[in-house]
Amino acid sequence: MITLKEWMEVVDYRISEGSNYLWECYGADAYRLDAWNGEQNGHSHSIVFDTKTQEVYEVTSYDYRNNRAYRLMNPQFVDLHKAEARRHRVNEREAWDNVDYIDLEVDDDWIQKALAIEAEEVDYDDRVQVPLTLSDDQMFELMKLAHERDVTLNQLVEDVLREAIEQYEPVHVTNTDNPIDFPKPKKKGK
Repeated sequence: MITLKEWMEVVDYRISEGSNYLWECYGADAYRLDAWNGEQNGHSHSIVFDTKTQEVYEVTSYDYRNNRAYRLMNPQFVDLHKAEARRHRVNEREAWDNVDYIDLEVDDDWIQKALAIEAEEVDYDDRVQVPLTLSDDQMFELMKLAHERDVTLNQLVEDVLREAIEQYEPVHVTNTDNPIDFPKPKKKGK
């Protein structure tokens, strides 16, 4: 998880407001800082952290111009946050009206997006980085295959993941507490 210092560097140490974090999922010492650029169609960044330990629970970046909200949560607290959202009857995936959070899993992915949003870049990379663990043997095989196809390793892995995802169609299952999308295999055509 990123640190308070890294977040402060992203926002250039410019804080617009702060307050106690009122939900209980992060404990009694949770505090939220915000850095808003002051423009209605601008951007803001937030961090929730522990005032005693400095542990970071979540960071968010809001790109109002492009209707994008990125969130990186400390994995140890995701389930607690979801449970509290259910208790409050809040859709924990919704950032604001009809805009859902894009949850990130890689610290550098959030940092790069936040820096681009802070710099007001129009065309920043909105793809989500996916952590992938491969053995040395698997990595070597993929490198050889990428070389044979004359593409980069990153491009090959992205293509493989896209092909795997395209083999499934989403199925939306809803109960009153937690809507979930499950993939199911697409039917093969004849």
